[in-house]
Amino acid sequence: MGLLRGMARTAVVAGTATAVSNRVSRRQAGRWAAQEEQQQQEQAPPQYAAPPPPPPPAAPDPDADLARLQQLGELRASGVLTEQEFQAQKSRILGL
Repeated sequence: MGLLRGMARTAVVAGTATAVSNRVSRRQAGRWAAQEEQQQQEQAPPQYAAPPPPPPPAAPDPDADLARLQQLGELRASGVLTEQEFQAQKSRILGL
């Protein structure tokens, strides 16, 4: 009976050692994975939000348009602009 008892004790000790060793290995692997994940998050480029959309175009200002047309008329009268250039700029300002 002594031999059987010795073998049983050895089996229990070996099984316990294996279970403890596996648990320690899993816990250590989990810690390493957490550390790697944290390092990757620290090294990841920052996430930026998309830029806000451009503001809607301002409502046309009749006074500003009038001032531009007057300047164009003066440039045409002084000979800087041709009649065709004047008409093209005029239609652009008026949105035609």
